[in-house]
Amino acid sequence: MKKKVLALMMAAAMVVGMTACGSDAPAAADPAPAETTQDAEDQAADEAESVADAVVDAADAVDLNVGVFYYTYSDTYITSVRTALDAELTAAGITFQNYDGNSNQTTQNEQIDTAIVQGCNLLVVNIVTSGSVDASQAIVDKASAADIPVIFFNRAVETDDDEGTVLGSYDKCAFVGTDAPEAGHMQGQLIGEYLLENYDAIDLNGDGVISYAMMMGQLGNVEAIYRTQYSVEDANAILEEAGKPALEYFDASNSDCYQVDQDGNWSATAANNYMVTNLAQYSEENGNMIEIVICNNDGMAEGVISALNDKGYNLGTEDCTTIPVFGVDATDAAKQLIADGKMTGTIKQDAEGMASGIAYLVKNVGAGKEVMADTEDFNISPNVANKIYIPYATYTGE
Repeated sequence: MKKKVLALMMAAAMVVGMTACGSDAPAAADPAPAETTQDAEDQAADEAESVADAVVDAADAVDLNVGVFYYTYSDTYITSVRTALDAELTAAGITFQNYDGNSNQTTQNEQIDTAIVQGCNLLVVNIVTSGSVDASQAIVDKASAADIPVIFFNRAVETDDDEGTVLGSYDKCAFVGTDAPEAGHMQGQLIGEYLLENYDAIDLNGDGVISYAMMMGQLGNVEAIYRTQYSVEDANAILEEAGKPALEYFDASNSDCYQVDQDGNWSATAANNYMVTNLAQYSEENGNMIEIVICNNDGMAEGVISALNDKGYNLGTEDCTTIPVFGVDATDAAKQLIADGKMTGTIKQDAEGMASGIAYLVKNVGAGKEVMADTEDFNISPNVANKIYIPYATYTGE
């Protein structure tokens, strides 16, 4: 505040000086009307305020040394974000270093500690333990103790029940991500509408019920939970409204109704292993073939399609049976699979949009502004003022 007052005084003096130096009016000129004089005074005050803001911003500008911490480099979508963010920060001339947490929260915490000791003055964190208040609060506390900002992205830092707990605990904190339930709802609508349009062709054994498999991703992950729940619930709502039975999970002995990547990596390898095992027992020959596969990300969809290809499905040819496979992310690989007729659809998680949102906040910090300055045009959470949502979109290649 003191800097702003001093800046205003300096700015006012500058404006007055410029006005005086630029005046060529005769000394005997008639006095200006009161209204005109007031307008001039208001304009001068506005100019002084503008100059003051510029003075303050220049004084507060930060020579950034950014640490960008990814939960893992092996995630295909995260790789897309990393590529885009690298380009954004490089173009802006910002010094940064990337870190691979390798799906280990302890590793990521140690990397953050080391970065701070080495002079990092802004943390950009894709947290390993998604949705954990304890894990995210520990990182906020590290940032607060060092008096540096922290920008979380992509992976939730708290659950809905704890919303605002972590993000509201530090005024130099923000989040750039997605509205977790949105992808599940959009996927459910996409699946439900597709099933209605192609029901008989998808019902391979003609029993009137569609059998599905679900590749969940990471157990306990907020995004995975919502995608698992709403993709099925919303698809069922569409089916039942049209007089069709709800989806039926292919394995009646699995009460969870999903298969989860035990390593928490949402990987193609895990999904491929599950699907290979599934297809050894569930097949057209046995009359119990899996008729649709829902994946919580495109990486797992790739693994599923690879297993189906090995059994002669989803080859992208007219004479080949295609099992509908749906994902989330709209990675380049998934787009190609859709173009090749091997995958049905996905929900785009905008990697470039997320990188741009993160970079915008980073630049705010570099300019000496508050982290969330001038973000009115972003999609801000109605519940948490420092949470930016990057919208999803349906992608079917059309």
